[in-house]
Amino acid sequence: MEKIASFTIDHLKLRLGLYVSRKDVRDNVTVTTFDIRITSPNIEPVIDNGSLHSIEHLAATYLRNSARKEDIVYFGPMGCRTGCYLLLFGNLESEDVYSLVIDMCDFIMEYQGEIPGASARECGNYLEQNLQMAKQHIKKYKKELETHKRFKY
Repeated sequence: MEKIASFTIDHLKLRLGLYVSRKDVRDNVTVTTFDIRITSPNIEPVIDNGSLHSIEHLAATYLRNSARKEDIVYFGPMGCRTGCYLLLFGNLESEDVYSLVIDMCDFIMEYQGEIPGASARECGNYLEQNLQMAKQHIKKYKKELETHKRFKY
């Protein structure tokens, strides 16, 4: 079997950043997958489930209500719990979504109140949320992204 693209990245050298993970084209439609790497794999602790779940709910809510909402295909956590994937329609580069991701970070860091979709009716694991730690992870990520602008694996 062929190795999938994300397994060809050296995770011993991978740091926080905003990377193009892959581009898929079908019927002249391109979907770009972005790797939003919030922690450094195999160096820093992974993001706890509650924090990652809160990041998912808030980021997805923000993105699907943003000016780019028609471009959003998906936002969700990585299984390794070191970041999230953001999929958008379009043949895009990291620079094309940088401001969107920064604005998403600001939304999460400034968010107050009940987490959208965090009820038994709306979510299969609604009790596992950690808004305060989610804010801390995103604050660190945003500062690192603004400082280093890591866009290439």
